[in-house]
Amino acid sequence: MKRFYKLAGTLLAENGAGFKVVLDDKPIRTPAKNLLHVPSERLAQCIAGEWNAQKDEVDTAEMRLTRLANTAIDRVAEVREQVIGEIAGYARTDLVCYRADQPVDLVRRQAEAWEPLIKWIGQEHGIKLDVTTGLLPIDQSADCLAAVEAVVSGFTDFGLAGLHMVTTAIGSVVIGLAVAEQYLDGKEAWERSLVDELFQIEQWGDDPETQVRHKNLAADIDAAAEFLKLVKATS
Repeated sequence: MKRFYKLAGTLLAENGAGFKVVLDDKPIRTPAKNLLHVPSERLAQCIAGEWNAQKDEVDTAEMRLTRLANTAIDRVAEVREQVIGEIAGYARTDLVCYRADQPVDLVRRQAEAWEPLIKWIGQEHGIKLDVTTGLLPIDQSADCLAAVEAVVSGFTDFGLAGLHMVTTAIGSVVIGLAVAEQYLDGKEAWERSLVDELFQIEQWGDDPETQVRHKNLAADIDAAAEFLKLVKATS
């Protein structure tokens, strides 16, 4: 769409409802016509920055922070329990729990990338995930799955929006939580999620389609990691 405003900015929302993003002092609304209110001033400022960065045409596909905020307000707030279930459900088949048994170099790389995450989630949240080799599914314990769901349930709607993007894009709630809690940054999460693919590329080469997919994945994960930090920002 054509750019129809001169300047995007932020204002303190009424009734303590966080901060709002405005275009020429008029509040932005989400696709579902809700007011775009966010929990931190820094997040509001960065969303306003996305709008100010647009040229003659507004490219909403590149406004990832705006889209995540819209998701939090329009979708997560409406179906919060469903979103929690979707995110926590990845613990049943989490990427970091399924390892190769050969070749030796891939086995080593998976262990270096994923074993610290298994230890981290155990130490931070008392969650003990079982690890296997091969593709046959394993059953994680009921206690483990309940513990993952309890951790995910503690996120705000905005936190869930960012966590959902990372988890579903990567296929790992463990990596999603590691990003949300700043154990990993976006680049580290991207690299650890693609251990298998990057190994195969080294063996057989890359192609343009894969390069584009990896670039878009990296951009999405970086945006979600930044969003998760900004949601918690206090200054």
